[in-house]
Amino acid sequence: MKTISDRPFLVWASVTALVAGLVVFSKGLGPPVTFPETLVVPVTDPMNAAMRWFVDAFGWLFKAVAWLFDWPILFAKALLHSLPWAAWFVLTVYVAFRSGGPGLAVFTALSLLYMVTFGFWTQSINSFALVVVSIPLAVALGFAVGTWGFKSDRAYRVIMPVLDLMQTVPAFAYLLPILLLFGFGTTVGLVASILFAFPPMVRNTIVGLRCVSDEVIESGLMSGATPAQLFWSVRVPTAQRQILLGVNQTTMASLSMVIIASIIGGTNDIGWEVLSTIRKAQFGESLLAGIVIALMAMILDRITWGFAVRSNAAVEPSASGWKICAASFAAAFILAYLFPALREWPEAWIIDPAPSMNAALEWLFVEFRATLEAIKTAALFYIMLPIKIGLSQAVSPFTWGFAVTPVIATAYALVAAAIAIFLIVRGKHQKALGIILFCSVLYVGLTGLSWLALCAIIVALAWQAGGKNLALWVGAGLAFLLLTGIWEPAVVSLYLCGVGVLLAFSLGSAIGVWASENNTLSRIVRPIIDTLQTMPLFVILIPFVMVFKIGEFTALLAIVVYAIVPAIRYTEHGLRNLPRDVIEAAIAIGTTRRQLLWQVKLPLAVPSIMLGLNQTIMFGISMLVITALVGTDDLGQQIYIGLGDGDFGVGMTAGIGMAIIAMTADRITQGFNRQIQSRLGTKLDNAL
Repeated sequence: MKTISDRPFLVWASVTALVAGLVVFSKGLGPPVTFPETLVVPVTDPMNAAMRWFVDAFGWLFKAVAWLFDWPILFAKALLHSLPWAAWFVLTVYVAFRSGGPGLAVFTALSLLYMVTFGFWTQSINSFALVVVSIPLAVALGFAVGTWGFKSDRAYRVIMPVLDLMQTVPAFAYLLPILLLFGFGTTVGLVASILFAFPPMVRNTIVGLRCVSDEVIESGLMSGATPAQLFWSVRVPTAQRQILLGVNQTTMASLSMVIIASIIGGTNDIGWEVLSTIRKAQFGESLLAGIVIALMAMILDRITWGFAVRSNAAVEPSASGWKICAASFAAAFILAYLFPALREWPEAWIIDPAPSMNAALEWLFVEFRATLEAIKTAALFYIMLPIKIGLSQAVSPFTWGFAVTPVIATAYALVAAAIAIFLIVRGKHQKALGIILFCSVLYVGLTGLSWLALCAIIVALAWQAGGKNLALWVGAGLAFLLLTGIWEPAVVSLYLCGVGVLLAFSLGSAIGVWASENNTLSRIVRPIIDTLQTMPLFVILIPFVMVFKIGEFTALLAIVVYAIVPAIRYTEHGLRNLPRDVIEAAIAIGTTRRQLLWQVKLPLAVPSIMLGLNQTIMFGISMLVITALVGTDDLGQQIYIGLGDGDFGVGMTAGIGMAIIAMTADRITQGFNRQIQSRLGTKLDNAL
């Protein structure tokens, strides 16, 4: 049992007293409540000046690089478009068969037929041309940097934080400096794709090369291998599986960034098709185009994953198989010139269900308008506003039927104090502090909470999760948000992401638990979450905009739908992959199914579930940038302002701010996860 002499208790008691004092006496404190504007450092103008100088001095070099990059893109497009769709169909289906067996081959065939029959073949090939060029360049760059980080500890210490920053800065923030340096055009998508996609390759290369066992290295040395031979003939082949997993992740990241870069690329690819239909509020058309991107992502993911785990591949390679593929490819190529439909799908045969989809959505909105508005109103006034601006402002006769008078505020404080005292009497001191802290924050809301109070809470969480070093790092990040003047939009980002993650994790973990106990539900859920994870973020936003219009509620729903994926996936994975001997021992002593779940499986799966929470937060932050399109006033909106105005300072400052929020959440959740794993490991050791 924790006592009041415990150091964590003393830290949280101090934080709780500080927060409660700032809430109660906020009106007369001044600077501790509202950060002084005189302390804000004007960083955007110097950043813009530095960027202008850099562009003036080295812009010619980047324009030359852009001109060089245009050629491989044009060549790839010309080559891909020169082949009939039927020939591509044969080749891609066979590669899918070799990678994942008949199931993946059938899925690939149906996906390609969808692209052809729905009229998206040309746009898909244009997008694929960018991916074909960007992936090898990203893989090569990632492998080179990863090798450098493996061989040099000094380089490793520099590379890892840079990768953290690159992978947490929102993708849109990449576009502004690239646009200023390289100008408009397809090169923007290529460069952005390479920069965004190579970090996973770096990480997997370092992990793979470092995990090669000493026995393998000693065997290579004993056989007389030179340092070069030891690296290329021993280390790299042994680490091949991990490196190929990096290729898989780089492929997915490259595809996602190419789509985002369509905003300023303006090419006739599938990303531009999605964006142009979104701007016209054409739900059906944008959804159909978005499905193409999801299918492309799933095909590339399954194929690269299959080759990455080649030892488990469904079909072994054979020379005769390639001969059959070559013969079928040649036959399809020849038949395409005899039958024009096999070369270019006739426009009259294109299927277009978009008008029916739009009509169905309009009918849904008209018929259930009252219900939808009631849901939106209830969520807004009873959940979102209290968390954002606090009960003191959200509760009013118009919404709750009464106002927060001094009597009601006093009663609220007395109830909170009574619950806290009851918990203290029961010896639950930390829970009592939690109640006081929660009630204090809820009363004024996140946006009404003192900057000093919120900083104290976050730094205390960081200290408890990772010690002094993490607390200092998080404190420095919060200081950046304050000193650069982006604290208020950062708090709005924290509010939206926090509520969305809370809902997504609660619902997603519940579905994950259910799916782990029900194979039928698992088979239903898995393709749905695969689609959500590969669907472009813009497309996820569209149906909510169509039904609920713009606003924070629409943004919240989009965050929940996108961020729910890892909560489901990691919870189910954790519950389905527990130590078999522990489960069998629990069954042997006569535990019921309910006891087995709540007292054995869930405690054992907590590390995996915590990792799901970590990824749910990261997914929520990723979606937060997209939701700025529907009018949220957060850091994502600042990024769009910078992108629209060509203001490098505003865009990058907001991007770094979102990266700080993401890395802070990541480090804190990882720290708690390690503590849970350590405690769980000790308990298991004692039990065994």
